[in-house]
Amino acid sequence: MTETIDIKVTRIKESKLPGVDFDNIPFGRIYTDHMFMADYIDGKWQNFEILPYGPLELDPATTTLHYAQSIFEGLKAYKSESGETLVFRPFANFERLNKSAERMCIPEVPKELYEQGMKALLEIDNDWIPEEVGKSLYIRPFVFGTDDFIGIRPSDNYKFMIITCPVGSYYAEPVSVKIETHYTRAAKGGVGYAKTAGNYAASLYPAKLAAQEGYQQLIWTDGQDHKYIEESGTMNIMFRIDDTLITPHTGDSVLPGITRDSVLKLARDWGYKVEERKISVDEVVKAAQEGRIQEAFGTGTAATIAHIKKIGYEGADYELPPIKEREWSNKFLKELDMIKYGQAEDKFGWNYKL
Repeated sequence: MTETIDIKVTRIKESKLPGVDFDNIPFGRIYTDHMFMADYIDGKWQNFEILPYGPLELDPATTTLHYAQSIFEGLKAYKSESGETLVFRPFANFERLNKSAERMCIPEVPKELYEQGMKALLEIDNDWIPEEVGKSLYIRPFVFGTDDFIGIRPSDNYKFMIITCPVGSYYAEPVSVKIETHYTRAAKGGVGYAKTAGNYAASLYPAKLAAQEGYQQLIWTDGQDHKYIEESGTMNIMFRIDDTLITPHTGDSVLPGITRDSVLKLARDWGYKVEERKISVDEVVKAAQEGRIQEAFGTGTAATIAHIKKIGYEGADYELPPIKEREWSNKFLKELDMIKYGQAEDKFGWNYKL
């Protein structure tokens, strides 16, 4: 039996919602009225609270500010045509959160804390969930160490929080990507499979250099030899080559994406040929040169499906087929959107209904 947690609620005096232009909601810039918070003190989770969204007071020696002992997740809530609130695969994110926690020496977040905290927050800020297809409420659970101690060891105390923000499309148009063969995102034995802050900090400089060359994202390669494709900056990556859907297998240097898993389940259910395996840079470049890449796209919570229009490698750019010709990725996007908004059968039981 699931234990019910006692959540203290302090509501905002005046909602910010009337001042929000839902026709102009840049990703990750506008936050809802409230946030959820809990503390890990003396070996247990406590102080469950929903309070007005606002700044935190942190000691300058807070361990996370110095040693990045921090993990997070990203998922979305949608409004169905009948007005139901549907959260897409929240327990897959819960499982991944705790895998990240284990790798980063952070105490496990109990399921009842994660579920009930999220549910209570979404119920209070339910009017913030956009009703228009193509828009949603982004949910960001995160955990970080809070000891006021400058020393390299796991924190004894932690804070678990959930914040939310209404969002539209992450990418307004198909993206150009560059295969990165110098800088490394993650290495074997590292924390690449964990959704931890340091992974993203390490990617910023190479991504900045790529942006100066006109690319929106990088395709990361293995940290040892830079011979094999791993993932992109904000998403996993897939190729349709010769009517086969190919994606790098997950390991300790690749994040196990929830959208990635959803696409693979749909592909297999539809009878598509699917391969999860090592895919070399040479194989991708050769297929691009020969015109055998029918589609290339990223998968992730923020973008769902991000079409890749161009792949750059060693000074050469390889243009890919027009978006309208991409039968598989367009079908994945349409089906996932229909499931998320309650317009199609949820045969895999992915949606969590409030």
